[in-house]
Amino acid sequence: MTVNPINMSDETWRQLLALREGSAPPPEPEGALYGPIAAASGRFVLAQVGQSLDGRVATPSGDARDISGPEGLAHLHRCRALVDAVIVGENTVSCDDPRLSVRLVEGPDPVRVVIDCHARLSGSEGLFHDGGARVIVFQSAEARRNDLPNAEIIRLRPEGNGLSPQEMLTALSGLGLRRVLVEGGARTIARFIEAGLVDRLHVAVSPLIIGSGPSGISLSPVERLSSALRPEAQIYSLGSDILFDCPLKPVVRPAGQ
Repeated sequence: MTVNPINMSDETWRQLLALREGSAPPPEPEGALYGPIAAASGRFVLAQVGQSLDGRVATPSGDARDISGPEGLAHLHRCRALVDAVIVGENTVSCDDPRLSVRLVEGPDPVRVVIDCHARLSGSEGLFHDGGARVIVFQSAEARRNDLPNAEIIRLRPEGNGLSPQEMLTALSGLGLRRVLVEGGARTIARFIEAGLVDRLHVAVSPLIIGSGPSGISLSPVERLSSALRPEAQIYSLGSDILFDCPLKPVVRPAGQ
């Protein structure tokens, strides 16, 4: 097993930001980890989880702060800076009140997208009032309309268990938002994975044991391990955290490659 150390210099990071505009990628390992995100020309979906050694993302009471170490948080903010939009569920906004900014690194803040299927948000949450990046909220067309301050509302017809991840991505693509980071919570990430829409999964593991609490990904149960997902993974040392970079979709290569 090879663990690739990430030592991000200012120059390498500037190269990665420029890669979005078609510049040459920086050398590995930084180019191998972040290049596929920055260089994606069509739709690209990254899911990111920061968790403890025992797979927890919060305590049972909901305390989720400081699970990731400083380098793990910087990695998350780099991912945000390289995408067009970041998606979270309503519960993440209600419980964590995230800003979803890139304040720890240089780069543009992504458009913030919230899945609020049942229109439960009150409008008092911080991201509606912080003067930050654009906010888009997906609501079910069957829920009462809830106009939220400083947010664009997109209403979609629900399917069996909520809003369709495919339809949400299609709506975002129509707005020019094609590189997407699905950041939480566990069920939101799982729905995009189970729909076969996630190109890469990043799991950052911090040397912390919580013992109980919610897990980072909540997929539908399988009876046998032979049915479990077993993606190939490249492993990177971020310093405070270990990152598993897992491709989840086959790479389609042009003929002759």
